[in-house]
Amino acid sequence: MADMLLLSNSTAPGRAFLEHALGVIAELLQGRDRLLFIALASSDPIRYTRMMRESLAQIGVRVEYADASADLRRAIAGADAVFVGGGNSFRLLKRLRAAEALDELGGRVLAGLAYLGASAGANLACPTIRTTNDMPIVDPGSFQALGLIPFQINAHYPDAEPADPRDTETRQRRISEFLDENDVPVLGMREGTWLRVSGAAAATGGVTGCRLFRRAAEAQELPAGSDVSALLGLPAEFDAREPARPSQASQANPG
Repeated sequence: MADMLLLSNSTAPGRAFLEHALGVIAELLQGRDRLLFIALASSDPIRYTRMMRESLAQIGVRVEYADASADLRRAIAGADAVFVGGGNSFRLLKRLRAAEALDELGGRVLAGLAYLGASAGANLACPTIRTTNDMPIVDPGSFQALGLIPFQINAHYPDAEPADPRDTETRQRRISEFLDENDVPVLGMREGTWLRVSGAAAATGGVTGCRLFRRAAEAQELPAGSDVSALLGLPAEFDAREPARPSQASQANPG
């Protein structure tokens, strides 16, 4: 059963790196002091790893750097926990595939390895990376990700939308377009929020709330502490075009 913490981002507004989440990270990593940090989404993995080491040293966790040029599968097999950092989701997926480590990582997490992911690392836990905000700077070969949860995440979801979505491109509209083509819930995670998954239980947390999008339904605000365990039991139907009238957001001026 999966034991996971999926963070919208590593740094909440006005706070130091991981400051907002150190408590819940310490809770998840209790009894696990050897963490493998996978920074393959980053353009500067060495600096990112240094920041991670400095932050998690505060809770007594030793961070090991995941070197993509070495045997990443062996490193994953020997880890007590894995933290997949943020950056570009397409780059992350391509590099993990090139290292032939994607299946090893997914299998270990489902077998009980603690998984933490921030931004791109949270996207990686989804069935696909189709709801990332990232530019496709590389071709990962497929959008298919780990599938540790059966729904999608949209990290860095903006705290507010323009008063009239027809006036400009909005995140809400892009998610609505995704739902036109896919019957899969999308959890919009604002800055400073997280999703905690433990077996069949899931709940939101953080400094503010999340927003849940589902096909043919109004978006739902979820305050921190909301139980979203029901999402873990829903089927994901990709490439299932909505036969009904498109949502209001997707009917807006196409630009």
